[in-house]
Amino acid sequence: MAILAIDRLSISFGGLRALDSVGLTVDEGQIYGLIGPNGAGKSTLFNCMTRHYTPDRGGLRFAGADLLARAPHQIPRLGIARTFQNVELFQSLSALDNIVVAEQHRYGFSLLAGALGLPRSRREEARARGRALEIARFLGIEAILDVPAGELPFGSQKLVEIARALASSPRLLLLDEPAGGIGSGELGAMTALIRRIRAERNVTVLLVEHNMGLVMEVCDRIAVLDFGRKLAEGTPAEVRANPAVIEAYLGEPTPRA
Repeated sequence: MAILAIDRLSISFGGLRALDSVGLTVDEGQIYGLIGPNGAGKSTLFNCMTRHYTPDRGGLRFAGADLLARAPHQIPRLGIARTFQNVELFQSLSALDNIVVAEQHRYGFSLLAGALGLPRSRREEARARGRALEIARFLGIEAILDVPAGELPFGSQKLVEIARALASSPRLLLLDEPAGGIGSGELGAMTALIRRIRAERNVTVLLVEHNMGLVMEVCDRIAVLDFGRKLAEGTPAEVRANPAVIEAYLGEPTPRA
C-alpha cells in the first residue's frame, strides 16, 4: 500500500529546472533509495516534501494528505521526519536535549517552560526525556547523552540527528546522506541501523545516498535522478544493470555494437 505518492513534480530556480515532472510511489514499509549525481534534484525533492520549497506544479500526497496544502511546521505532525546532509544540531545543547527538542510538537512544551518549573511542563518534559532515553538505548548512544553536540565526532552527531528524527514518532523517515562523512568501519553499522528502524519501529525509509554499497544492500527499490528527471526506477539489481544508469551515473559507457 502506497504511503507516499509524488506526481509530476516540477520546480525551477532562476530558469534552472531542478525537478522536471518527477513521479514515484513509495509503499509503506519499504526502504526506498534516491540516487543520482550532485545537483540531480534529490535534496530539492526532500525540501519540497517538507514544504521548505513550493513546487511550480505537481502533487505530493502522504498517507492520503495533500502535503502542498500544509505549512512546514505541520509536516512532522503528519508523521514525516528528516535528517540533513550537513548535520543540523544545536551545537551547544547536550545530545539528550537535542533529542528532547523534537518532542515539543508532540507534547506542547518548551525547554524554557520546563526551566521555569511550570508543573505541566515538568511532567511533559519528564515524559519526553524518558522517551529520548528509550530512543538513545535503541541507537546505542546512552554514553554520549550529556555531551554537547558540537563536541561529538561526526558519526555520533549523525546518530543524534537520527534519534531526534525518531523522537517525533514518524511513519516516514527521510535520510539525507546517512553514510556521508562517516568512516568505512561505521558503514556496516549504519546499514544495519536503517534495517532495524524499518523492522523494529515500523518506519518507512526514503533515503538519499551516494554510497552505492549501502544503497544496493539496504534498499528495496531505487529511483535514479539526473538533471532533475527520473532516469530509471526498479530493484537494486534492475538499476545496477540499466545501461542508461551505468552511462549517466555509474560512470561506465554503454557498450556499442
